[in-house]
Amino acid sequence: MSTSTVPYPQKLSTAECGAELHPAQDLVEYATAYAQQKPLAVAWLCFGVGFVLGWKLKPW
Repeated sequence: MSTSTVPYPQKLSTAECGAELHPAQDLVEYATAYAQQKPLAVAWLCFGVGFVLGWKLKPW
């Protein structure tokens, strides 16, 4: 049984591959695209979050 080493490809830094990371902008774009594709799911999510927050943070 021979154990040969397989060279792994080197990971390129963002400067080397020319792509910059923008996680906040990417998240907003993803959420916007998802909301356009599935508006009912997003509406139920907003309703559920509002219901729980309104239930837990009662103003009276």
